[in-house]
Amino acid sequence: MGHTKIRRVVTGHDTEGNARVVDDRDVEPITSELMPGYAAYRLWGRDERPTFPDDGSPRRAEAWYPPRDGSRFMINMIPPGELVLPADLDTVAALDELERQMPGAMAAMEPDAPGMHTTDSIDYVLVVSGEVTLELDDGEQTVLRAGDVVIQNGTRHAWRNHGTEPCTIVGVAVGADRTRPA
Repeated sequence: MGHTKIRRVVTGHDTEGNARVVDDRDVEPITSELMPGYAAYRLWGRDERPTFPDDGSPRRAEAWYPPRDGSRFMINMIPPGELVLPADLDTVAALDELERQMPGAMAAMEPDAPGMHTTDSIDYVLVVSGEVTLELDDGEQTVLRAGDVVIQNGTRHAWRNHGTEPCTIVGVAVGADRTRPA
């Protein structure tokens, strides 16, 4: 299945402090046999708060989800229907590859509740096209369509596409603190 290329234009400051385009390239999607039809575009991220002026070069952003002072910018394409894995899938190899492409993403997923995950971040999500259902605790479901936004305040959730068309969501995740009961 072919996926769209997303063009990313990055600005920065030159040595005189003037604004410049410092990078302009297509970002290839991350795909996995573990998630047939899904595509994730990691557009930008950093693990610390920005300080400007900045030359616009990429900063450290190893893990898929941001640490406390970090942020991530991504686009996810969610196919319709239930997840069906290929019968001949080498699960171990596919998991290793996914961990290389999306470090820590699978660790946030609940093994006994496919798709459910919780991150220590506030996520600003925009549905660009299609329809997706946001599932929360106790099966609470909210259907979202193009133009709808979600402010995800570190809650346990899953994205489900019960429609007939692929859904595209754009998200910015900003790292947050989570207090844990003593």
